[in-house]
Amino acid sequence: MTQEKNFGTGSMWKHIAQMGIPSIISMIVVVVYNMADTFFVGQTHNDMMVAAVSLAAPIFSLMITIGTLVGTGGCSVISNAFGEGNKERAKKISSFCVYAAIGIGLIFTFILLLFTEPILFMMGATENTIQLAASYTRWIAIGAVFIIFSNALSNLIRSEGAAKESMIGNLIGTVVNIILDPIMILGLGMGVRGAAIATVIGNMCSSLYYLVYFKRKPSTLLSISPKDFSAKDNIALSVFAIGTPGALGNLLMSISNIFMNRLLAGYGDNAVAAMGVAMKVGMIAVMLQMGLASGVLPILSFNYGAGNMKRVKECFKKTGVMCLCLGVVLTAVCSFACEPIVSSFVSGAEVIELGIRMTIAIILAGPFIGLYYLCISIMQALGKSVIPIIISLLRQGIIYVPFMYLLNYLMGLDGLIYTQAISDYIAVLAALISCAVILKATAKNTRTPQI
Repeated sequence: MTQEKNFGTGSMWKHIAQMGIPSIISMIVVVVYNMADTFFVGQTHNDMMVAAVSLAAPIFSLMITIGTLVGTGGCSVISNAFGEGNKERAKKISSFCVYAAIGIGLIFTFILLLFTEPILFMMGATENTIQLAASYTRWIAIGAVFIIFSNALSNLIRSEGAAKESMIGNLIGTVVNIILDPIMILGLGMGVRGAAIATVIGNMCSSLYYLVYFKRKPSTLLSISPKDFSAKDNIALSVFAIGTPGALGNLLMSISNIFMNRLLAGYGDNAVAAMGVAMKVGMIAVMLQMGLASGVLPILSFNYGAGNMKRVKECFKKTGVMCLCLGVVLTAVCSFACEPIVSSFVSGAEVIELGIRMTIAIILAGPFIGLYYLCISIMQALGKSVIPIIISLLRQGIIYVPFMYLLNYLMGLDGLIYTQAISDYIAVLAALISCAVILKATAKNTRTPQI
């Protein structure tokens, strides 16, 4: 069955479910993946280890972000090429994305191994946490190629409708990580070093699965062959321009977390550990909605490439309804289960109390944040880059960072922990207004000018 038959005709609800549900499951896997290290490290009952992993978390998130940038950008551009019937261009784009991910991973390894401690001190590490954070970071640096590669490929193969295979690859890495975490962290007494090694091995297994996917599926429309590699004909520019808006939010989140950790360090290492746990819990409400929004990107991109704006708008509206419903349910679950979840990660009474307060503050925008990610997806599908970049900058940079310092100055820790929710609501409103303007300006069954 061709992708055109899948995405160009038939029930839109069915297509959204076929692409969205595996993508949501993949995000559940990502959430579990991110929680696993912190959870098992927390079982050592050493809150300084939890703080160390929290300090290094932005580095790991940055690697995932780069993989997402390459993979999501490639997914959208490839889906457009499929819609246009240009399969040769699709092969060149996929090969470019594969080797771009490998090259960027090698750069990460070199920089992080060379400047481990200076980077961590800049991120808010103290004398109590620097050695533990450095031990975790060095092993994550060694596995940078696999982390970036596996995340790029999991997004890339969705362009040809392989949402299930993308989910399986993520699931394999997570299962391996969860199995190895208790063995290495607790059984072998390796602590944070064991957590990092388990994470790297998990990503290696995911990478191997995706390579086997290409090897054993000769009918694939994608390519990982070096002979198909090309950055010409606007390939590199298109991939990075389209992938940047979605990845920029995650990139800025990693950077803003560094600022957050530096401010939290002023309230003690317990505050850093508590925020690390709170962000993990908040991911449940955010990442699953992000999964649904990113899952429909191939549908949006394909129909835009085919010039069928009616289908694009139908997909957008129906996915929006699903995002709202999912957001309400997830936020309610996180709110009611907040205390037992937080206390499963850390043991100190002060850390638990802080973690609960921070979690409630972070998830206040949970019911609506999915609409933000959906707006980013449709703008990516329509080939927009500037407007979603501005909105991403607004959410995690222009609003978030200044408000972080301002509210910290005015209200102390209480002001600091509510900064994310304020930024989220402003970004959701900006994204919805931008999408309304773009879609209104789009003539039926025609493409809009690039903005």
